[in-house]
Formats: sequence, structure tokens, C-alpha cells
Amino acid sequence: MLLSLLRTFFKPRKDAAGLNAVALEHYQRGELDQAQKYFREAAVLQPDEVTAWTNLAVVLIAQQKYREAVPVLLKVIEMAPGLAEAHLDLGVCYYRLKRNVDAIAQYETAIRLKPDLHKAHANLVDACMDACDWVRVERWRADFDKYRKTHARPLWAQRIEPFSALLLFPGKIAKETAIERASQLAASVKASTGLPASRAASYKHDRIRLAYVSADLYDHATAHLAFRLFELHDRDVFEVTVYSSGPDDSSRSRKHIESTCDRFVDVRSETPARTAQRIRDDEIDILVDMKGYTANSRPQVFASRAAPVQVSYLGYPGTTGAEFIDYFISDAVATPPGRESEFTEKVVHLPGSYQVNDNEQPIGGNVLTRADAGLPESGFVYCSFNRLGKIDTTVFSAWMEILRTVDGSVLWLIGDDADAERNLRAAAQARGVAPERLVFSEKLPKAEHLARHRLADLFLDTWMCNAHTGASDALWAGLPLLTCPGKTFVTRVAASLLHAAGLPELVAADSGEYQALAVRLAREPARLEALRARLAANRDSCALFDTPRYVKHLESAYRRMQDLRSCGAAAESFTVPEDPATR
Repeated sequence: MLLSLLRTFFKPRKDAAGLNAVALEHYQRGELDQAQKYFREAAVLQPDEVTAWTNLAVVLIAQQKYREAVPVLLKVIEMAPGLAEAHLDLGVCYYRLKRNVDAIAQYETAIRLKPDLHKAHANLVDACMDACDWVRVERWRADFDKYRKTHARPLWAQRIEPFSALLLFPGKIAKETAIERASQLAASVKASTGLPASRAASYKHDRIRLAYVSADLYDHATAHLAFRLFELHDRDVFEVTVYSSGPDDSSRSRKHIESTCDRFVDVRSETPARTAQRIRDDEIDILVDMKGYTANSRPQVFASRAAPVQVSYLGYPGTTGAEFIDYFISDAVATPPGRESEFTEKVVHLPGSYQVNDNEQPIGGNVLTRADAGLPESGFVYCSFNRLGKIDTTVFSAWMEILRTVDGSVLWLIGDDADAERNLRAAAQARGVAPERLVFSEKLPKAEHLARHRLADLFLDTWMCNAHTGASDALWAGLPLLTCPGKTFVTRVAASLLHAAGLPELVAADSGEYQALAVRLAREPARLEALRARLAANRDSCALFDTPRYVKHLESAYRRMQDLRSCGAAAESFTVPEDPATR
């Protein structure tokens, strides 16, 4: 009885300020689940306090719980409608939930309230591109160009993401803007860690401790490509760890990758600082970033110099601009010799292609008909199974010219955004093509998606950003792909894949040749069938889909990096020679 009374009397006081303090301690330690719990309790106790709800929104976004964050941010905006940052954060959540029109509205509100909120400007253009809202894209491009000419570089660079710069601007401007913005972003990330710039110490282990960091190791394009990568590493030489900061969807990809690593560590509930310390404690020799500046990335881990050698690979198609990333993995087609200046990292050229693939990827056995996909029974079917945001006015106009020239042809796209579909149909009509000649299909599970490639005749690649995984999917499924490479890595990926697949004649020299070849292949079925037959015959032996050979070449790159580090030499660009034993 007395003990019960004492417990009641000395019950810890639960006030909002105390709960917020506890929540912040958990947040700083990287314990996001606990931080959310206490921030939520504080918000409930102090329902009219904007800061309490803002803190809760911040941690929900850090946990990638965008759907849960939306009502919290709406409450913040209800209490403080003039808070531009809340509109920005709500726009981020809508964008992650593929509600692009809603995201655009929130970003525009944030800009109206706070014109110098640079992140809102940068995010706005990405949402407009994904919605195929080219009118707004062009307006943004003109505004950015004007701002760039009238403001200092540190200011204008904040208004665009490095990847967007590569897509939206040509030649020299794209290169300079992308490197400037990436370097600025990297410096900001580095400063936020509060740590010195020195490298981690070298370690002496019997095997090279190799680790990958990614948020995409679930039913995601990156996991589809890297499905067999981890299992095929030579365990006599490498000990393989994966640090996963993304969701666990219990998919085939997730389960397989988990089971084929020496260690698979789920770090999604940790802060980057905690993950970086974990990696240092694990004495990782080579740390590989598979995200760069894409969604849910963790550049802070690398800015902390968590490992002696740090590498950008596969997930981000451009320079990170970071002095703390030593190498970028590429090949001689995606990054021709002499173009290494587009990267702050040292460039490593692999033989074949830089891109890993799964040479055991299953293709669905269901027999689909064109009617099943909403396609006409007769006529030539062009497809472009890229994200709709990769389509710009230039390539779309070329596609419409192709459709006008080839009677009865259609263009088959994968659509998951009604607003983007509506905009594309209107753009087709404006170019003299009946809107119904654009056929949109829903997303399907991977094996079924690969199977439906059999219904198409030719894959038309996008130009400002090529098909990456989508191009490999088409070639694996036996569908020829036509591309027109540009000057940057992101516009040369499909050319790299076609060379590695043994189909270099499908790499057009320019837009005119691209259009002419697209028409010629529709009119010369025997020629197209010969390409299909060669692709089928070479698929299992070509460089693109010989996964064991590819992994050996990647391991040669890692060993060279480790050797340079071990002897105290600086990172350097190099080319991995073709290993005769793997041919």
C-alpha cells in the first residue's frame, strides 16, 4: 500500500517541454521510433503549440512515413498558414506519395510566402517534370536562367538539384551547374556532420570488408539489378555487409539479398550519424553508396568518412561533387575517355557496362494478348516504359512525328499519374496525333512486366534521361531498344547497355537518325526480326547479362582501390581490363 502511494506521489511529471527534451535526446541518438513516440505525446499535451506538431512532422519525414506526416502538417498549416517551410514539407510528402499536382500547389505556396526558399524552387521543377507539365517547366527554366544571371553562384545553385541540372540544361551549362550544385550540397552535408575532413584509418583484415549502403533493397529497380551481386562476391577475398535504410517489404528481392550477404543490417530507424559510427565500429574497408542524392539517401554517412575508401555506384547517374567520395563506377561508353572532368570523383571504367544485372531474372509465363494490354490487334507498337518524368518536349515531338509517319502505330507507356496522362494526351493532340494512339498501362509485378514486353515491337528511349533499369528489362525480355545518346552519363546509359548486349547499330548518331531508324524498323519487319533473333541468341553470353563475369570485373576494381589505399597512394582513375578467364 505504502509503495503504491509512493509510486503515485513520485510519478514522473509528463509536461510537453519535458517530453520534447526526451524526444530530442532520442532523435540526436538516432532512435527515431522513440523520438516519434515522445514528440507525439508532447503534441497531444500541447495541441495548440505549432512547434510540437512541427517536431513530430520532422521525425515522421525522417522515418519516410509520408502518409502519416500529411495530417500532422495540415494541422501545422491550419495553425500557421504563413509558415512556408510547412508547405514545403507537405509538398515533399505529396511528391513521395505521387500526388504531383498537390505537391506543385504546396511548393508554389511556399515560394509565394518566402521567395528565397530555394528548396521549394528546386522541388517544384521535379514535380512539374513528373506531371509532364511542360508549361510550368519552361516557366521555371526561364526564371532560373534569369536568377542565375543576376545572383551570385552560391544563391542560384541552391535553386536546382544536381540531377535536375543535367536534365534541364544543355552542354556546358549542365556540366557546370551540376558540379557546382553537387559540390555545394556535398559541402553543406559535410558541414552538418561537424567532423574533420580526414579519412578513416586503414585496417588490416584477412579479407576486404566491403559494404553497400542503400534504401532501395526491396521491390525496387536497384534491387532488381543487384539481385545476385552480393551472393556472387568471392568470399575468400571479400566479407560483404549491407546497410539498408529502406523499407522491408518481404519481397523476393529483399529476402534474397538479406540471405546472401554475410551481414544485413537494417538501419532505417537510425540517424546517419549513428549509422556512420556503426560502420566505423565494423571497420569497413570499402563503403559503396548506391543512392547519391536520390530519394532517402544518406550522404551524411559518407561525409563522416565512415570508411577509408568510399565509392559511388549504380544508384546515382552523376557526380556527387563530394571530396569524401573517392571513385565513380562507369564504363567507356557511358563516360568516354576524356570526359572524366564531369566528375569530382576518380572514374573507374569497367569492361562491358557499368551496370550489373540479374542473369536469372524470371519472366512471367502467362500468355498475354494485345487486347489484355489495351493495344490494337494490328499495327506497330512502340513502347517507352520509362518514368513519365523522363519525357520532355523534344523527344515527345520526335515520337509524334514517328507516329504520324507510321500509319496505325501506337505508343505504349506506363502511367501511374492521371494528371501526367492527361497532359501527354493533350500534347499529342496539339501535335496532330489522336490522343487514343497513346496507350497507358498500369504497373505490374516485375515478372509480369517483363512478359508484356513481348507485345511491343520496339522500345523508344528518352533523351534527357535514358532508360536505365528499363533498358535492361527490355533487352532481357528480348525487345530491341533504340536510343540517341547525349554528352552526359545520364544520357549515355542506354548506349552503354546496347554495346554490352551486342546491338550497337541501335545507337543513333542524332535525333534525325533516331526518327529515321524508328520508321525504317517498322517498315522492314525482317530487319527488326533479325535484331530480335540476335538478341535472343546472345542474351545469355553477352557482357550485359553475364553476371558472374561482371562481378569479377567489379571485384578487380575494388581490389585496385584497396591496394592504392594500403600503400598510401591517392585515389586515381583507372580502367579494369577484360579478364580472359571470364570470357
